Amino acid sequence: MKEKETKSRTYNRKKLTLVFCVCVLMLVGLVARLVRLMVYEADYYQELAEDLHQRERSIKAARGRILDRNGTVLASNRTVCTVSVVHSQLTDPEAVITALSRELNLPDEQVRGRVEKYSSIERIKANVDKETGDRIRALELAGVKIDEDYKRSYPYGSLASKVLGFTGGDNQGIIGLEVRYDSYLQGQNGTILTLTDARGIELADAGEERVEPVPGADLRVSLDYNIQLYTEQAAKKVREEKQAAYVSILVMNPQNGEIYANVNVPEFDLNNPYDLTAYLADTGQDAAALAGEQKQDLRNQMWRNQSINDTYEPGSVFKVVTAAAALEKGVVNLNDTFNCPGFRIVEDRRIRCHKVRGHGSETFVQAIENSCNPVFIDIGQRVGAEDFYGYFRQFGLMEKTGIDVPGEANIIMHKLENIGLVELATMSFGQSFQITPMQMAATVSSIINGGLRITPHFGIAIENQDGKVLKKLSWPKGKRVVRAETSETMRFLLEKVVSEGGGKKAYIEGYRIGGKTATSQTLPRGTGRYISSFIGFAPADNPQVLAMCVIHNPQGVYYGGTIAAPVVRDIFENILPYLGIEKTEEKAYNAD
Repeated sequence: MKEKETKSRTYNRKKLTLVFCVCVLMLVGLVARLVRLMVYEADYYQELAEDLHQRERSIKAARGRILDRNGTVLASNRTVCTVSVVHSQLTDPEAVITALSRELNLPDEQVRGRVEKYSSIERIKANVDKETGDRIRALELAGVKIDEDYKRSYPYGSLASKVLGFTGGDNQGIIGLEVRYDSYLQGQNGTILTLTDARGIELADAGEERVEPVPGADLRVSLDYNIQLYTEQAAKKVREEKQAAYVSILVMNPQNGEIYANVNVPEFDLNNPYDLTAYLADTGQDAAALAGEQKQDLRNQMWRNQSINDTYEPGSVFKVVTAAAALEKGVVNLNDTFNCPGFRIVEDRRIRCHKVRGHGSETFVQAIENSCNPVFIDIGQRVGAEDFYGYFRQFGLMEKTGIDVPGEANIIMHKLENIGLVELATMSFGQSFQITPMQMAATVSSIINGGLRITPHFGIAIENQDGKVLKKLSWPKGKRVVRAETSETMRFLLEKVVSEGGGKKAYIEGYRIGGKTATSQTLPRGTGRYISSFIGFAPADNPQVLAMCVIHNPQGVYYGGTIAAPVVRDIFENILPYLGIEKTEEKAYNAD
């Protein structure tokens, strides 16, 4: 019996010891955990605790401006306000609902739904003008927050709208230069941190912590406000006179690719870019009656930069390329003679000249002056399909220009194996393929500037708000596309077009002007719809400026030399003195 009791006491002691040890271990573990939390992880949990009692509001960064080459502000910002409510801080919800409905011109039901919503902070309305925001702030309504923000502003409305582009509600670029250079323009948002109690009510004496926003950088572009404005006026005038669908005009420096003006009328209001009223004015359509998808399709059309986003058959302007290719290959010279009876038979097709009775016997020089299709069919055949296709590549026509706005279209072209005699014939005078006006202008620039491919562009530099250059945007000339001798000959030939040929209406006394006319049918053929164009440059012996006018579907007379050439002449008459290009007494030089 005693032995059993002894064994029992021993067992109980062991059991108690075990329990004691377990308790000690648990206590040590708890102490260790406490030390870890209080010493080693104190900062981490302090941060979490602060987050539980901090309210964060964003401070929008001012978006960088867009400046023209002379410093004129084309895109800036205006101060707006964002009105929000903090539900836990409201003391008189009905007064808040009444005041905000009245000041913000919103339905009571809409405001009530947001005021009564249980959330840490609820936005009532953004992009509120500053005057309204100041009035609401002056009411001192508990729980109502007024945060200043920025909204993009375009001082000149529709000027260069399809180049500049616009921003969305988050101040991010959507189209044009605004999206291309968004990373530079955007800036970095700041924050406002306020302390709250456990109920989410801000502590009156705690103050606030601010992380200041960093404004975006400015973008300086090659556009010239004065040239853009006058060019736009010229485009509107000819569109109205000819009742055209739209008119595109490019003005650029053919030596370095800087674009001074890019007009595509009708333009749209950058400060109200979603409004279709003006765009539909000519059609008689009511924007309010259209479905949402229809409206968006129309907006996408309205925002398109036809010079860059759309392709067309260039017509006779392309004879500049055909002539340059033939000179490069050495299959034609200035003294070669041809005969034009008014047509050429190519396989089973009769391809007419614009002069029904023909030009008769004419030299290569006269053929360019006369823009004679049969002669250029002969020249295209001399070059041959394979080599002609190769010159397309050599001149850079088989790839995009690389212009610094999004959405550039590419050439629509036959495969080499599908180019027969008929295709070669029509290609020689600019039909049966499509390119963009910008591609055409860049290629002609490269042919007349001495023979070096240029990259058309708008961006010049990224600057801070004090005008200090942060990054100079580089756009070097590319590879050689034609020999310097070929370039000189082409300048001579194109000057003859203006002084003695179909481009006479671009002539300006005292100035040496080169250029080429074009008139092409739109697809499908036979609809009576035409594209009239003219490309010109000055001075002819040392081109410093090039302009291209494209008129889509003009009514009445539609010849490029008749309606497009005078537009370029009027532009040159105004901008050549402005650019410091003086008149000369020299006559057209002879390339013999």
